[in-house]
Amino acid sequence: MADEPRQVNFTIVPADTPDQERTYANFCAVSHTPFDFTLTFCEVQPLSEQDVQHAQQEHLVRAPVRVRVVVPVQIVPSLITALQEQFRSFNDAYANVGWSKGPVH
Repeated sequence: MADEPRQVNFTIVPADTPDQERTYANFCAVSHTPFDFTLTFCEVQPLSEQDVQHAQQEHLVRAPVRVRVVVPVQIVPSLITALQEQFRSFNDAYANVGWSKGPVH
């Protein structure tokens, strides 16, 4: 029965390389289509007086996109679960640090 499908259990782990670049972002916008979710990560810098004036007039602040990640709908529930678990672990580890639960900006 060589044509029978085999089930193989495995764990996927990131294969980091020494020169792997990290990208900092302090804002994430999320959008979706019927097929995927798009996470757009930006870096919002402190606003200058001119930026504040423009934001008051236009109600808009432009932030440079650092990375845009598109993921299929099927992995979103696992992504949410992983983020919740990591955030719980973070809160347990750093409960006494006094992190603010409010917005960064």
